[in-house]
Amino acid sequence: MTRAPAGQLPDKAALEAAERVVGAHFAGTPQYSWPQINDAVGAEVWIKHENHGPLGAFKMRGGLVYLDALTRRDPRCPGVIAATRGNHGQSIAFAAAARGLRAVIVVPRGNSHEKNTAMRALGAELIEVGEDFQDALEHARTRARQEGLHAVPSFHGDLVAGVAGYALELFRAQPDLTRLYVPIGLGSGICGAAAARAALGLEVELIGVVSTGATAYRESLRQGQLVSRAVTTELADGMACRTPDPEAFQIIAREVGRVVAVSDAEVAEAMRLLFRATHNVAEGAGAAALAALMQEGAGAEEKIGVVLTGGNIDSALFCQALSGAI
Repeated sequence: MTRAPAGQLPDKAALEAAERVVGAHFAGTPQYSWPQINDAVGAEVWIKHENHGPLGAFKMRGGLVYLDALTRRDPRCPGVIAATRGNHGQSIAFAAAARGLRAVIVVPRGNSHEKNTAMRALGAELIEVGEDFQDALEHARTRARQEGLHAVPSFHGDLVAGVAGYALELFRAQPDLTRLYVPIGLGSGICGAAAARAALGLEVELIGVVSTGATAYRESLRQGQLVSRAVTTELADGMACRTPDPEAFQIIAREVGRVVAVSDAEVAEAMRLLFRATHNVAEGAGAAALAALMQEGAGAEEKIGVVLTGGNIDSALFCQALSGAI
């Protein structure tokens, strides 16, 4: 698989090659239209359930494709290191274990206890350092140089090609969606959706979703240049981006119709609706797309896609959201 030039989307051949890599590990995830969700929104809504994947999140797809490409480029790679808030780290740990590679995962202090436990169970060496993702990322880069490890980025063309599989599955099943809401962390998920849309020649509008407590991408798009913003969200850690990725920013600026910001309270409301109407657990970022749709509303004639990107949330935090404490 040949990586697309910086700022360009992987083409259809690259996406199909990535699908074959991912398909060797699992058969994809379902998309359902739930009557109670439709009633609540007032439109036909299709939810892509990436929480049903083997690791409970869409990131697994990207890790498998990235490590496949890496080990073909560098068969002697001694190991990998990555910074994460959880799902990216699980993806890299899983893919590294499948190839017999050492995996070091760096998380900020106070990170999700249950995500940390999951990464350790997958064989990762876990390091807790810094106050947020950006601190963890800088530490991972330093340690990579010190120990000769390959530093896995949070945004890369191979990751995009891998995670694009969720959108290919959704678009093939429901090619007449009018819009699709996708949460933005570092950007691989929404760029993957853009790549899938282009590969299938569709016109669906892509709408990005950020947290009101992590607005770096929205503010960067408004100003036409990269800006950093403090992260204050306590619920949507998967969208806790302080500094946008330059390449992702370039693609999002070109491919995404608009970006909606949702509060932790709106995300918690969407989490409650998802659990009540579907009995699915959504983490904060996983419920953000539905929260954005609920904020914007819809017409009865519309057919709208929502990506439930993951369900990995600490049980105590989920209980707070369900109880209305958030």
